[in-house]
Amino acid sequence: MTSNTPFIERHGLWTDDQVRLAVQVQRRIEADGINLVRLAWADPHGASRAKSVSVPVFNDALQSGYNINVATSTLDAAGGRIFASFTEGGGMGLAEMTGSPNLIIVPDPATFRSLPWAPGVGWILCDQYFEDGRPFHFAPRQLLRHQLRRLEEQQKSLIVGLEVEWYLARLEEDRLFDPNIAEPGIRAAPLATSPMEPGFSYHSETTFDVMQPVISELVDIYGKLNLPLRSFENEWGPGQLECTFNAGDAMKVADDYVLFRTATRQICRRLGFLASFMCRPRIKGHYSSGWHLHQSLVDSASGENLFMPETEDAFLSPFGHGYMAGLLQHAVPSTIFAVPTVNGYRRFRPNSLAPDRATWARDHRGTMIRVLGGLGDPATRLENRLGEPAANPYLYFASQIVAGLDGVEKSIALWEGDPNPYTADRPKLPASLEDALDALKQDDLYRGAFGDLFLDYYVALKQAEITRFRNDNPDADATAEGETTEWEQNEYFDFF
Repeated sequence: MTSNTPFIERHGLWTDDQVRLAVQVQRRIEADGINLVRLAWADPHGASRAKSVSVPVFNDALQSGYNINVATSTLDAAGGRIFASFTEGGGMGLAEMTGSPNLIIVPDPATFRSLPWAPGVGWILCDQYFEDGRPFHFAPRQLLRHQLRRLEEQQKSLIVGLEVEWYLARLEEDRLFDPNIAEPGIRAAPLATSPMEPGFSYHSETTFDVMQPVISELVDIYGKLNLPLRSFENEWGPGQLECTFNAGDAMKVADDYVLFRTATRQICRRLGFLASFMCRPRIKGHYSSGWHLHQSLVDSASGENLFMPETEDAFLSPFGHGYMAGLLQHAVPSTIFAVPTVNGYRRFRPNSLAPDRATWARDHRGTMIRVLGGLGDPATRLENRLGEPAANPYLYFASQIVAGLDGVEKSIALWEGDPNPYTADRPKLPASLEDALDALKQDDLYRGAFGDLFLDYYVALKQAEITRFRNDNPDADATAEGETTEWEQNEYFDFF
């Protein structure tokens, strides 16, 4: 193909199905009266970043992509510069990163939505590429795609179901003042909020009804977005909610999670509320929130659940045993992808519905891996209870594939189940983000699977976060026993 061939076609970046869907998207834009489209991409934290473009520019992007600055991957979550972008090699030793260059984002037509809360606005997720068509080294979505291709080569697919806890709070301020204004590398104080209900009335219908007007609005919009909501539940803390979603193919579920999180925050803010996916806010009575990841592998052709046992006395198939053994064996270095914030480690407390070590059992909410299903049950699955709701879905899912397949390929032995998980003699999970980062630095499996470039980048990203925390809190206890700091509240409460 010649240099005049549009970027997407020239580099073969779309499947035939995406080409077909792109035509449908253009028709829908006209039918829905769209006049702006948000070209969105997930940053390394899994947060949605976007540029809004006019319809003519969007139509061009469906052929040639669209230029963006690489900056959202070279700055930390508070906008502080991590890498020396304006030096040769961009502070990474990579010629292509010199000078904070442009990337080209390519829309994925399968992800297009009209935003119900923003009339005339469309939304579409994009993949990031260099100008020569190479996938961007540090794009989380590309990393998951690579791991899913490993499964495709084995005629297998990862099926994922989401179970996510988060907080709904009432905004008590409607404007920003000096403490709410950020600086590069310093996140501002969030707006003041108040709890929606007293909390600790688990599944109380009365307290749940206090939040019903907001929940009803959210449910209506989730339906219009085709997010496969199963349930809304009132959880433990004041205004703590849980959303569960139907299981689906891993990439679609990861994309849906990015949309779910950003849509929930935007809708609530417009209604005068704040939605936070921070794990343990610095607010009285706010219990930790978790993200329980349900997963199974199926045969791509038949759809047969490969975890389903063959006999009544077994909980899982031999393949499922190997996969779970890999998750347990690599639980310590994988933790940082499921719990990527300083704050997330406040959750690992004994008898807290969260794990503190690599354990498993059948239908036990104190273990890291909860096994569900059995003989004849096509929904047989593993529920990994490790994660926090602020996790990047692409990295979380990819880390599970890497660990699980290693368990299968190396025939790692599965240890006995743990009916007493908080006293079991099993590997302890990292007690802090520092411990988790140290474990990742020493791990060969993820370095081999994700590559040196990404691992070194991710280590630098997390080290910058730890350094900023330590500079502000030199004597703070960053483990489950320590209390959430003001720095964490500022850093995470209104970012996730």
